[in-house]
Amino acid sequence: MNNIKKISIILSLLLITNCGSDDRINNCNFLLNVGVNASLNLNLPEFSQLMFISNSVYIPNQGNGGVYVTNVGNGNYRAWDAYDPNHAPSTCSFLQRDGVNVTCGCADENEYSLFTGQAIGDPLPCGLKEYRVTVSGNTLVVSN
Repeated sequence: MNNIKKISIILSLLLITNCGSDDRINNCNFLLNVGVNASLNLNLPEFSQLMFISNSVYIPNQGNGGVYVTNVGNGNYRAWDAYDPNHAPSTCSFLQRDGVNVTCGCADENEYSLFTGQAIGDPLPCGLKEYRVTVSGNTLVVSN
Protein backbone atom coordinates (compact mmCIF):
# COMPACT_ATOMS: atom_id res chain seq x y z
CA MET A 1 0.00 0.00 0.00
CA ASN A 2 2.91 2.32 0.68
CA ASN A 3 4.09 2.16 -2.98
CA ILE A 4 0.59 2.99 -4.23
CA LYS A 5 0.54 6.13 -2.08
CA LYS A 6 3.96 7.20 -3.40
CA ILE A 7 2.88 6.66 -6.99
CA SER A 8 -0.36 8.60 -6.53
CA ILE A 9 1.53 11.50 -4.88
CA ILE A 10 4.03 11.59 -7.73
CA LEU A 11 1.27 11.50 -10.34
CA SER A 12 -0.61 14.26 -8.52
CA LEU A 13 2.50 16.45 -8.43
CA LEU A 14 3.12 15.87 -12.13
CA LEU A 15 -0.43 16.88 -12.94
CA ILE A 16 -0.26 20.01 -10.82
CA THR A 17 3.09 21.18 -12.23
CA ASN A 18 2.06 20.57 -15.85
CA CYS A 19 -1.21 22.46 -15.60
CA GLY A 20 -0.94 26.21 -15.72
CA SER A 21 -3.28 29.14 -15.75
CA ASP A 22 -1.46 31.03 -18.51
CA ASP A 23 -3.84 31.05 -21.48
CA ARG A 24 -1.74 33.62 -23.37
CA ILE A 25 -0.48 30.98 -25.81
CA ASN A 26 -4.02 29.84 -26.64
CA ASN A 27 -5.25 33.42 -27.02
CA CYS A 28 -2.74 34.12 -29.82
CA ASN A 29 -3.93 31.36 -32.13
CA PHE A 30 -6.73 33.19 -33.91
CA LEU A 31 -4.76 33.91 -37.09
CA LEU A 32 -3.69 31.16 -39.48
CA ASN A 33 -0.16 30.69 -40.78
CA VAL A 34 -1.05 31.34 -44.41
CA GLY A 35 1.51 31.93 -47.12
CA VAL A 36 2.59 35.49 -47.81
CA ASN A 37 4.69 36.36 -50.85
CA ALA A 38 4.37 39.84 -52.33
CA SER A 39 6.84 41.96 -54.30
CA LEU A 40 6.37 45.72 -54.09
CA ASN A 41 8.17 47.83 -56.67
CA LEU A 42 8.68 51.26 -55.06
CA ASN A 43 8.87 52.82 -58.54
CA LEU A 44 5.16 52.06 -59.08
CA PRO A 45 2.72 54.79 -57.99
CA GLU A 46 0.72 52.50 -55.66
CA PHE A 47 3.85 51.75 -53.60
CA SER A 48 5.93 54.95 -54.04
CA GLN A 49 4.60 56.42 -50.77
CA LEU A 50 6.65 53.74 -48.96
CA MET A 51 9.76 55.72 -49.84
CA PHE A 52 8.87 58.11 -47.00
CA ILE A 53 9.08 57.38 -43.26
CA SER A 54 5.77 56.74 -41.46
CA ASN A 55 3.87 55.93 -44.65
CA SER A 56 2.02 52.64 -45.02
CA VAL A 57 0.28 50.74 -47.78
CA TYR A 58 -2.31 47.99 -47.63
CA ILE A 59 -1.67 44.86 -49.72
CA PRO A 60 -4.88 42.82 -50.24
CA ASN A 61 -5.02 39.06 -50.84
CA GLN A 62 -2.04 38.28 -48.60
CA GLY A 63 -2.01 36.82 -45.09
CA ASN A 64 -5.29 36.45 -43.22
CA GLY A 65 -6.83 39.80 -44.07
CA GLY A 66 -4.26 41.52 -46.22
CA VAL A 67 -0.99 43.06 -45.05
CA TYR A 68 0.04 46.55 -43.97
CA VAL A 69 3.61 47.51 -44.92
CA THR A 70 5.17 50.51 -43.15
CA ASN A 71 8.39 52.47 -43.67
CA VAL A 72 9.83 52.70 -40.14
CA GLY A 73 12.96 54.66 -41.13
CA ASN A 74 16.64 53.99 -41.82
CA GLY A 75 15.74 51.84 -44.83
CA ASN A 76 13.70 49.47 -42.66
CA TYR A 77 10.18 48.25 -43.33
CA ARG A 78 7.75 46.21 -41.27
CA ALA A 79 4.75 44.20 -42.44
CA TRP A 80 1.74 43.18 -40.33
CA ASP A 81 -1.34 41.08 -40.90
CA ALA A 82 -4.44 43.26 -41.25
CA TYR A 83 -6.57 41.21 -38.81
CA ASP A 84 -6.64 41.79 -35.07
CA PRO A 85 -4.72 38.89 -33.46
CA ASN A 86 -6.86 39.17 -30.31
CA HIS A 87 -10.10 38.24 -32.14
CA ALA A 88 -11.24 35.38 -34.31
CA PRO A 89 -11.30 36.63 -37.93
CA SER A 90 -14.58 38.40 -38.68
CA THR A 91 -15.78 41.57 -40.35
CA CYS A 92 -15.08 43.60 -37.21
CA SER A 93 -11.55 42.23 -36.65
CA PHE A 94 -10.19 43.84 -39.84
CA LEU A 95 -7.80 46.62 -38.86
CA GLN A 96 -8.48 50.09 -40.28
CA ARG A 97 -5.46 52.35 -40.73
CA ASP A 98 -5.41 55.77 -39.12
CA GLY A 99 -2.01 57.33 -39.71
CA VAL A 100 0.65 55.14 -38.09
CA ASN A 101 -1.89 53.12 -36.09
CA VAL A 102 -4.57 50.57 -36.92
CA THR A 103 -7.82 49.92 -35.03
CA CYS A 104 -10.20 46.98 -35.15
CA GLY A 105 -13.90 47.58 -35.68
CA CYS A 106 -15.02 45.31 -32.82
CA ALA A 107 -16.60 46.72 -29.66
CA ASP A 108 -13.28 46.86 -27.77
CA GLU A 109 -11.63 48.91 -30.59
CA ASN A 110 -8.15 47.43 -30.08
CA GLU A 111 -5.49 49.81 -31.40
CA TYR A 112 -1.95 48.91 -32.52
CA SER A 113 1.16 50.73 -33.72
CA LEU A 114 2.34 49.99 -37.26
CA PHE A 115 5.89 50.77 -36.05
CA THR A 116 6.06 48.21 -33.24
CA GLY A 117 3.03 45.94 -33.70
CA GLN A 118 2.18 46.41 -30.03
CA ALA A 119 -1.15 47.51 -28.57
CA ILE A 120 -1.69 51.16 -27.76
CA GLY A 121 -3.31 51.83 -24.41
CA ASP A 122 -4.31 48.77 -22.40
CA PRO A 123 -1.91 45.83 -22.79
CA LEU A 124 -3.28 42.96 -24.88
CA PRO A 125 -2.13 39.32 -24.92
CA CYS A 126 -1.07 39.39 -28.59
CA GLY A 127 0.76 41.90 -30.75
CA LEU A 128 0.21 42.13 -34.50
CA LYS A 129 1.29 39.14 -36.60
CA GLU A 130 4.48 40.19 -38.39
CA TYR A 131 5.84 39.13 -41.77
CA ARG A 132 9.41 39.40 -43.05
CA VAL A 133 10.35 42.29 -45.36
CA THR A 134 13.54 42.13 -47.42
CA VAL A 135 14.82 45.01 -49.53
CA SER A 136 16.36 44.38 -52.94
CA GLY A 137 17.08 47.65 -54.74
CA ASN A 138 13.74 49.41 -55.18
CA THR A 139 11.73 46.25 -54.48
CA LEU A 140 10.38 45.06 -51.15
CA VAL A 141 9.61 41.38 -50.76
CA VAL A 142 7.07 40.54 -48.05
CA SER A 143 7.04 36.88 -47.04
CA ASN A 144 6.86 34.40 -44.19
